[in-house]
Amino acid sequence: NADSSAKHFYFTPTFFSNKFSLNILPALKIKSGDTVSTETIDAAGFDKNGVKRQKGGNPLTGPFYIEDAMTGDVLAVTITQLSLNRNNAFTTESFVSRSLDKSITKQLEKPKLIKWKLNAQPGFASINNDTLYEHLKSFKVPLKPFLGCIGVAPANKKNEILSFFQGAFGGNLDYAATRQSATIYLPIFHDGGYLYVGDGHALQGDGEIAGNALETSLNISFTVNVIKKDALQLSFPRIEDSIYIRSLGVAKTLEEALKIATTGLLDWIQHDYHLSLQEATQVM
Repeated sequence: NADSSAKHFYFTPTFFSNKFSLNILPALKIKSGDTVSTETIDAAGFDKNGVKRQKGGNPLTGPFYIEDAMTGDVLAVTITQLSLNRNNAFTTESFVSRSLDKSITKQLEKPKLIKWKLNAQPGFASINNDTLYEHLKSFKVPLKPFLGCIGVAPANKKNEILSFFQGAFGGNLDYAATRQSATIYLPIFHDGGYLYVGDGHALQGDGEIAGNALETSLNISFTVNVIKKDALQLSFPRIEDSIYIRSLGVAKTLEEALKIATTGLLDWIQHDYHLSLQEATQVM
């Protein structure tokens, strides 16, 4: 940010929330243009040293109160640095019920916790026990850390929601594009925004088909910028990086979520590139 008054905060969290909430005192007050360097704990509540810091269920770091963020504005959060801060992760021996026929998922109703080794150099993860699975002794996957949770305080009856969930406020998106160098755009529903981050992943595919990714803790730095509502109005999150622009949709059905996401992308390219509806059909 060109503003010379912008500050860089190094923040060590002492409290973690299991909700995206307006009803929690801000952990830190910042302003548009400021950068925060902090850390997250894993989805089960363990920190980088393996110490249990909070009950499980995607505990979050925050909330960060952005002093010049007003209801109706948009919060742009750029992840300037994201890195692993320990050499292990866990996942579960399971499939979520929506992903496969019940005849398969019911065979894994009491899922075992599986530990993984994270080898930052040369950048691969592998299962922690060579004897656990006969055919996976040499199996390794590339590390691609990202945030599973990023969001602001939602606008609902209680102005809070458990960190298992997602919506127009962001939340438990579990989307691998929320990684280093990406900018996440979030609609602001309350003055100050109340930004939360958490649920670090060392790697995940296009969805949490096992119910967990490679769950771990992370170090993160992010810069916030407030876009005033007269410049941009947003109803659902967006994510942008050097290659892609992405519009997100969340709903009770996949079909409705697709419509929300597609409408968001249509709005984006029409606004930024001044396309007619007919021109947009060709780009999309």
